[in-house]
Amino acid sequence: MASTTAFKDRNLIAVIGDEDSITGLLLAGIGHINEHQRKNFLVVDSKTQISTIEAAFQEFTQRKDTAIVLINQHIAEKIRPTVDRYQEAFPTLLEIPSKDHPYDPSKDSVLKRVQKLFGE
Repeated sequence: MASTTAFKDRNLIAVIGDEDSITGLLLAGIGHINEHQRKNFLVVDSKTQISTIEAAFQEFTQRKDTAIVLINQHIAEKIRPTVDRYQEAFPTLLEIPSKDHPYDPSKDSVLKRVQKLFGE
């Protein structure tokens, strides 16, 4: 019972993605601004600095109200060492495709860990 109470308040999805991905997810209702005026999403474009992406990743993975962090795979590639170091179960990290960048399973850090567990 203690393990379920520790995660019961995790009810948000955070997103780091391109404009199209963020727009679609916001239209689906994932947008949230907390009491400190912090958003649960970051729109990344060609002008967004790597440090900004990494800071958003760190913030989203440390929030206690976030259950899932979605990140476009091509953006995850920009901060791959940081993404690969992330080992926590909550919030769960999922790499997703974007309109212009198809999903490549060979680059997915979670899939690599699963394959390693099964000896593949």
